[in-house]
Amino acid sequence: MSSQLVLASTSVYRQALLQKLALPFEACNPDIDETPNSNESAKELVLRLAKAKAKAGAKNFPQGLIIGSDQVAVIDGKIIGKPLNRDNAIKQLSMASGKSITFYTGLALYNANTNAMCADVEAFTVHFRVLTATQITAYVDKEQPFYCAGSFKSEGLGIALFDRLEGRDPNTLIGLPLILLTEMLLSQGVDVLS
Repeated sequence: MSSQLVLASTSVYRQALLQKLALPFEACNPDIDETPNSNESAKELVLRLAKAKAKAGAKNFPQGLIIGSDQVAVIDGKIIGKPLNRDNAIKQLSMASGKSITFYTGLALYNANTNAMCADVEAFTVHFRVLTATQITAYVDKEQPFYCAGSFKSEGLGIALFDRLEGRDPNTLIGLPLILLTEMLLSQGVDVLS
């Protein structure tokens, strides 16, 4: 691989996902303003932020292939973010009980050397079981998903909250759609299987 691969994210979850591709990479903090624009849809928001993160990462890696990613969850047409505390996590999971949440993950791959940008949005839907208040509280206390959009960790005990999952790539739910990333890398001359 001639270009350095860089993940513009400090997320340990995204870093762990990228390690699955067995490519050497560095991680950096993109340090961008993630405030939504007025009347911006969930898909528009994550696409804009993924591109902005990739471009921000290029400041320190001018010859790199920079990966930017951003994710939001949508329930009943409303964007929900990370709960940040126990009460908000319980509230989010109570809202989700018996319903479906769609996660939109924006992914961008920026070739800082050629100025080429690949970007797209991948959707993934989680269908929740009907949950009791006791189940929700027990889950939140055990896993403390305070920094996860939607208030769960699907790679952990959170899987017990679901009736079914729907989408092309389960990695999307954790925040980095690897199938799409593999396609984007190939378009930039990086074949993860060679």
